Amino acid sequence: MFRAMLTLLLAAAMSSAARAGEEKIEIDKLPKAVSATVMKRFPTAKMIEAAKEEDGKKVEYEVTLKDGETKYDVMLTPEGVITLIEKTIAISDLPKAVSDAISKKYPNAKVTLAEEMTFVKDGKESLDYYEALLETADKKKLELEIAPDGTIKKTENKSGGEKKEKS
Repeated sequence: MFRAMLTLLLAAAMSSAARAGEEKIEIDKLPKAVSATVMKRFPTAKMIEAAKEEDGKKVEYEVTLKDGETKYDVMLTPEGVITLIEKTIAISDLPKAVSDAISKKYPNAKVTLAEEMTFVKDGKESLDYYEALLETADKKKLELEIAPDGTIKKTENKSGGEKKEKS
């Protein structure tokens, strides 16, 4: 019985990973254009892991980097064009408008992770929003997308088993 349950759980986990279309790959298996772009844009960073993501006919690569204490997740096309940069930042580095918005909506919550989300279009990087993971006083885990002006764009419950909610 235990073995059957374990098999079902593993099958479910594998099918959900397949649906997401993300496949971990070795760094040395990245397309040369992807590796070259990452090394040029982040010359002092070390590539930690990589994944190939497929959504229909669209393919992108996600490369996780570490540069000192800073972590980056970079999305690139197979041709090596950067489309998104997620940069982990110190919680104290969140802009005042962003921190104030979190405090106002979730006064007793603790921010556990902060990231800058920078979109790249035609080679130009543009900070789009901040992402903050927080734990509320009643132990719910939430992920917020917050514009630089403090507008909460999206709230997602990460406590498990619950649906996404938008603000």
